[in-house]
Amino acid sequence: MRLDSSDLREIGLFKYYRLVRKWACKTYNILDADLELLIYLDCMGRFTRNDFINGTYTYSWDKARWERLRSNGWIDVWRHRNRTTIKYSVFKTSYRCKQLINRMYRVMLGQEDLPFSERSVFYNNQSYTNKIYNKAIDDMTKDKNR
Repeated sequence: MRLDSSDLREIGLFKYYRLVRKWACKTYNILDADLELLIYLDCMGRFTRNDFINGTYTYSWDKARWERLRSNGWIDVWRHRNRTTIKYSVFKTSYRCKQLINRMYRVMLGQEDLPFSERSVFYNNQSYTNKIYNKAIDDMTKDKNR
């Protein structure tokens, strides 16, 4: 079955994308651009360092992005290079990254709600932005058409 633009509009897939993205970034301590790049790389499956560089052209320049994503466990090595027959390493997004992206999809499709318990990073309401996000999360969970 092939999806059409009207199908995505009926589902309302991107209705709460910004809120879900902000929640994921704040909860998992990751930058917005890094999260969107990980979604792009996850769609590719396996990728090389060159594919990563090609994917970063639309984001702000960040020299440390590659090493930060690797050291924080968002990108894993799928196959190491051996300098004779395999000229370059092949990478994939980690299990942790796949779980985060799948959870974001489930929330945007309405299959799962964002947590709004005491353990949530927005719960303390220390800033105006956190209060607004709590209000938006409440509105999202009450939305019957999600």
